[in-house]
Amino acid sequence: MFKAGAARQDKLALMKQPKLDQIDLVMRDLDAGIAFYRALGLEIPESALWRTPSGVHHVDFTPPGGPQMHFDSEALAKTYNRGWRAREGASARCLLTFHVESRQEVDQLHAKLTGLGHASSQPPYDAFWGARYAIVEDPDGNQIGIMSPSDPNKRGAPPNL
Repeated sequence: MFKAGAARQDKLALMKQPKLDQIDLVMRDLDAGIAFYRALGLEIPESALWRTPSGVHHVDFTPPGGPQMHFDSEALAKTYNRGWRAREGASARCLLTFHVESRQEVDQLHAKLTGLGHASSQPPYDAFWGARYAIVEDPDGNQIGIMSPSDPNKRGAPPNL
């Protein structure tokens, strides 16, 4: 017997497994974070830093053998994640982003995870860098990004920080 929703479940089952695309660490003090990771041995060229008059807000590099790494300021995180909450004291602030193949898959995977009871801190939207983007929380509250490929036609101006 065919049940309502069975076709939708079959469609979701056909989606390809998402792949880890980047590791995005949000830091209170980006200069201190950059210094730490350089001391650790990661090569982070100055050309990888996005600076504005208010300071460094984004670092984009790929360490050997690893996924792409991003370091973001809290000011930047607040522009792409409506649910951003700064934590008190020494605590990890990590956003693991998974890449999916289409804009529609961002919406579908977000709906699936929130339908299972996982909190959403950023519903799907078209981000200024041109990707469809959403953020959900895992059972421990870690933030998990879901991102489509970037579409140059969907790009907008970056935030004025």
